[in-house]
Amino acid sequence: MLDSVDLTKKIEDKKEYSKRLKKQQLILLGLQRALLDEKIGCILVFEGWDAAGKGGAIKRTTQNIDPRGFEVHSTAAPTIEQKQYHYLQRFWNRMPKYGKIGIFDRSWYGRVLVERVEEFAEEAEWRRAYSEINDFERILSKEKYIILKLWFHISKEEQLKRFNERQNDPMKSWKLTEEDWRNREKWEKYKEAVDEMIQETDKENAEWHIIEGEDKKFARVKTLEIINRTILKEMENRNIDVRHYFKKE
Repeated sequence: MLDSVDLTKKIEDKKEYSKRLKKQQLILLGLQRALLDEKIGCILVFEGWDAAGKGGAIKRTTQNIDPRGFEVHSTAAPTIEQKQYHYLQRFWNRMPKYGKIGIFDRSWYGRVLVERVEEFAEEAEWRRAYSEINDFERILSKEKYIILKLWFHISKEEQLKRFNERQNDPMKSWKLTEEDWRNREKWEKYKEAVDEMIQETDKENAEWHIIEGEDKKFARVKTLEIINRTILKEMENRNIDVRHYFKKE
């Protein structure tokens, strides 16, 4: 699946980028108000390769919406305490309230990615996780939640370029860890895991969207376009008219 992604997509003109980005940010601001009024929660899952641009996309997604209406959760390895529970337990506790947006910078999909590749979970456990995750997301989507999932994709060559840039930039070197380099050595295993993850968990109620991330401007605009399109579609499915949330030109 990842092999078929066109990574040449770009937005070359900076003015076009700024115009398109602002337009989508204003749409999301209106949709955020609609979510609040209708008491509908929105769950945004950001997954992707290290240095693929998740953080930059999250920043542009949230920079012009009401900070009271969203939370960003950065998912690290589970603590010793969290390991005493089912792996989904720590995510249940972070679901946004109805009317708010919950953004997950990495998520429960670690079970079928890093835990699979690094053998922190046995094969029977991570294979069973596909159905567990599908059930988890189905429960949420049948309630008052909208779910969408984004995979930020770049080439192995582009990742190396970004790693080197981070390593040589004192302002960005903190972003690069030894774990990032170790993960890179297992690129093919992770790629196989990502392809299978998308195949097994891309559902109508919680779709996966692949973001072409070689050009950061393109990736950021597409991210917002997909979020807005998905929320608008779900509002329409619920027979909710959101037109009055947008300023008339």
